[in-house]
Amino acid sequence: MTQPVDFAQINLDIFSGKDPGRVLWQPRLEFWYKVNQKRGTLPPHLRDASLLDVYDYCHASVRYFVNPLRHEFEGVSIGRQWLDEKTLKRTYTTPVGILTDVLHYDEYGLSAYNSENILKTPRDFEIYEYMLQHETWSWDQAAYEQAIQRVGGRGAPQFYFRRSPIQGLFIENMGFENTIFMMTDYPEIIERYVEVASAADDALYQVLCQSPTPILNFGENIDAHMDSPSIWRRHLLPYYTRRVNQLMEAGKSCYIHIDGAMRPLIRQIRESPFPAIEACTPIPQGDVTLEEIKEALGERILVDGIPAVLFLPYFPLEELKMMTQRVVELFYPRLVLGISDEIPPDGDIERVRLVGEWVVELVK
Repeated sequence: MTQPVDFAQINLDIFSGKDPGRVLWQPRLEFWYKVNQKRGTLPPHLRDASLLDVYDYCHASVRYFVNPLRHEFEGVSIGRQWLDEKTLKRTYTTPVGILTDVLHYDEYGLSAYNSENILKTPRDFEIYEYMLQHETWSWDQAAYEQAIQRVGGRGAPQFYFRRSPIQGLFIENMGFENTIFMMTDYPEIIERYVEVASAADDALYQVLCQSPTPILNFGENIDAHMDSPSIWRRHLLPYYTRRVNQLMEAGKSCYIHIDGAMRPLIRQIRESPFPAIEACTPIPQGDVTLEEIKEALGERILVDGIPAVLFLPYFPLEELKMMTQRVVELFYPRLVLGISDEIPPDGDIERVRLVGEWVVELVK
């Protein structure tokens, strides 16, 4: 299970605006592999395979394999207490107060959601702002080089990092509903928080700009059911415009992760500063057609494009093949073909391998 193709260079060529000469097949297989490994359901012929072996088996490139960012809070003590085998409580003790949050993990310990957010009251913002004002970011070059050596030419190094201030509130720090109430009841607190959090991100982006990483992902998880056009224009677009320009001036390329509903945001996506968009999900899983995605992206790069549900065994194989062909037809060479946004644990890995075989014949 060796991978002689230099997928890393093909990946870089695509983001440099070049025709790579072939389709880059870059599905995300980590969650599928780890879940099936933990529950003992890897296919017999892959039972002893490493994750990289599975990528090679599928004729696929690796997207995320390194994140050398290092983050610390100064003067903040973080305590961790397992309430049960799936529930972790964290306590943040600062000179100006104490915050807590609770993470609830899935049965495999691979993913978690906040069952209690770190921000719950207006007073909590003061404490969290103190934490943001006393954080440091650094870069682990040795870890970066080791990861590249381990993965070889299977993909160009790239990773995602902290979300923008408002999107971070929605998904992690406060929750969507409570953040909307805060925007309505205490707009001055939200405005100050965005100012403080944006300023805190300056140190993060300084490290990113000085790093050797060629491609960076705004792992925002945009969903139009949450990120309305008005929220996009007021709170997200100004932040994105500033940071994308900053990264591009430093010689980086970047993209944003939009993996939810898209239809209400089609116009905003068309006017966005990003040179590439990741995880756009068309019908039958998403709410837009491939043609509508193409119209919104224009000459931007599409990263992914094939709905994850088509890798489930009860969807017709012919539908997957037709979708693959159509994505390539519409977007190549501005395309990093992948699954929007990951193959489910019960997905058929043989379908992933088939796509890897099909795409070799799609561009000659």
